Amino acid sequence: MKVQCLKGFRDYLPEEMLQKDRMLRAVQQVFECHGYPPLMTPALEYSEILLGKYGEEGEMLLYRFRDNGDRDVALRYDLTVPLARVLAEHGEITMPFRRYQIAPVWRAEKPARGRFREFMQCDVDLVGADTAAADAEMLVIGSAVMKALGISGFRIRINHRGILGALCRLAGLSSAGEVEFLRLLDKLDKIGADAFRDQVGKISGIDEAGVESVLKIVLASTGDSRQVLQRLEDALGSDAEAASSIERMRKVLDLVEASGAAQQCHIDPSIARGLSYYTGLVYETYLDELPGFGSVMSGGRYDGLVGMFSGKDLPAIGISLGIDRLFSAIKEMDLLEDRSQPAEVLAVQFSEDLAPATFEVAARLRRAGIATVVYPREAKMKKQLQFAQKAGIPFVVVIGEDEKSRGTLQLRDMEKGSQQEITIEEAIRIIGAVVSEETGQ
Repeated sequence: MKVQCLKGFRDYLPEEMLQKDRMLRAVQQVFECHGYPPLMTPALEYSEILLGKYGEEGEMLLYRFRDNGDRDVALRYDLTVPLARVLAEHGEITMPFRRYQIAPVWRAEKPARGRFREFMQCDVDLVGADTAAADAEMLVIGSAVMKALGISGFRIRINHRGILGALCRLAGLSSAGEVEFLRLLDKLDKIGADAFRDQVGKISGIDEAGVESVLKIVLASTGDSRQVLQRLEDALGSDAEAASSIERMRKVLDLVEASGAAQQCHIDPSIARGLSYYTGLVYETYLDELPGFGSVMSGGRYDGLVGMFSGKDLPAIGISLGIDRLFSAIKEMDLLEDRSQPAEVLAVQFSEDLAPATFEVAARLRRAGIATVVYPREAKMKKQLQFAQKAGIPFVVVIGEDEKSRGTLQLRDMEKGSQQEITIEEAIRIIGAVVSEETGQ
């Protein structure tokens, strides 16, 4: 038997898991700071809940099977469709409804750089409000998440389905060819204008002159978002749907600017995502330092999805962060902390006779909010200090026979290499001050 992890899946060893958990806590704090409580849904759903929501390509990526009860089930593909199911099933939920969810999802897609078949998603959604304020709130939260993770160089590229619809009409397309056209448009920056012309030229009913007009509009959409919107209005303003979408995006920009997040938000008419269920604003987030890495955070407005279950339309908008993908990116950018232990203190174990005193001191430190690990067996002092150094534990406490009789301990600062004999109360004060300074509390 070959012992190995499934392709597209991965193990997180403790050092990485601690780093990942710190990321998740930072994201959670941002969500809750903006007034979003948590929600949890099952990993498994009836297949019929998920089918018909992601398009043909998405459905091919479902992990679908029959369970021991011969039920047709599938692992969740995202957190949005389960949210829609919850809202339809629990009709007593008050609107507008806010929630965030942090949970694993599964997609049987081809693994790639930063792309896995099992990965953690962090979603935040606002249901029951079709307003520019709701749209802007997602962009503000998304920007705050990236900054909370220490990322300053990023761009949230924004578009609207109304703009995309107008571009399709300009290219002479009916609904039959729109999806393929927009998928190619979304790849324009990767494949280039010539390849785009060649590939869209194979779509039935395409208008070559219209394609050139689309390219002219999209390629000129760079720079200040206000100017981009004005150019879009000049080119597409006669299209009623496009005009309405442009006006909505102007209102969103007003609110994003008022929130101080406008610098990272850019209007980009080539962005086309979630074609099977997004209905309004759509956005993707890219890292300046890793231009070829792909989107690390995305979302949009999906006003029709909840109604597929409940029979009534409920406007909804959300943003989703692929934490495993972003973790890989942050690791590449060398933004992860190096500490491999969650503890601030290592309590040295000298002997069985002194173990009770060591455990008592460790318990008092923990009650004071200081994470403390006790070395699990007797060992030479040098070995225990090496363990603390390797694990990144900043303080070591030592209780020998003399310290036990005097009611003191030896506190060693691993960074400074200094050591002093003090009381437990003094140790709590010193360690607590350092931890507070490091965490900014």
